[in-house]
Amino acid sequence: MSLEVLEFLEVNNLTVNAEFFLLGFQNGQRSTILLFCLLLVVYCGTICGNLLIITLVSISKNLHTPMYFFISQLSISDILLASDIVPDTLHILLNNGGTTTFTGCISQFYFFCVCEIFECFLLTVMSYDRYVAICNPLRYTSTMTSDRCVILAAMCWVFSFSITLMYCITISMLEFCGPNIIDHFFCDFVPLLENSCSATYTIELEVFIMCFPILFIPLTVIFISYINIIVTILRFQSNVSRKKAFSTCSAHLFVVSIFFSTLLSVYLFPKGEQTLNISKILSLLYTVLTPLINPIIYSLRNKDIKKSVQEIIRFVLGDNYILSSR
Repeated sequence: MSLEVLEFLEVNNLTVNAEFFLLGFQNGQRSTILLFCLLLVVYCGTICGNLLIITLVSISKNLHTPMYFFISQLSISDILLASDIVPDTLHILLNNGGTTTFTGCISQFYFFCVCEIFECFLLTVMSYDRYVAICNPLRYTSTMTSDRCVILAAMCWVFSFSITLMYCITISMLEFCGPNIIDHFFCDFVPLLENSCSATYTIELEVFIMCFPILFIPLTVIFISYINIIVTILRFQSNVSRKKAFSTCSAHLFVVSIFFSTLLSVYLFPKGEQTLNISKILSLLYTVLTPLINPIIYSLRNKDIKKSVQEIIRFVLGDNYILSSR
């Protein structure tokens, strides 16, 4: 968590010493062990897959393009999100629940929000990148320069950290009277508000207002971009050109569909005991499975990434062969 939030908590002497008990998944022992093993495998796959994407984009010259630069930024966000959620979830599964401090809970919520908001912004930038590449290909090189891509990615990170900081400061001003039991596997927004014994109108209004720049505006930009992309592709006379154009944006469109559908489902579902388990499962999708799926989607059937992997393998085997021959 940022120093500003910690200083704010210390100065205002708020409920820093409060503790929260996360229930996690209250299942049988076999189900718990199975879920633990599954999450551990998914976490290892997420770290390895996203690190591979970052490494390939960094060292392979044919991947030094705006699209792959943004994909590498998405991989950084996925690693941060998975590392923020999964290790604590594994601990909770092993102990059939877990206790966390107020500071630890806010820290987890802070980085969770940063990653989710960043992905909303980044997917919007990536949709604009695909729009320029397909609808204005002659201007693509001059529009999506390397400096402009870095600026766009940096703006996504800055906005994400700034907006989340505002949320965390507002939540930190709430009072928690106990017993502070969270029926979830991580410190999410709704469970935190449900445990508060003070008025939550201010932060609920704040979240409602910020939904427009965080969710609705990005979704509108993505929708308009893909409407123009589809119209442009349908005008192509060659079927080969159509397939090639669709292939360049199909992976991104699939990621957008998974991310926004699960994210909106969690926060638009009616609250109640009947939807609690469904909410946890949907939360698992966008916090644990999506960071694993993203590198798979972008690398599957991707000739550029496959070519880069083959070049690295040939380079390594070539060096080993030279050393062994000596």
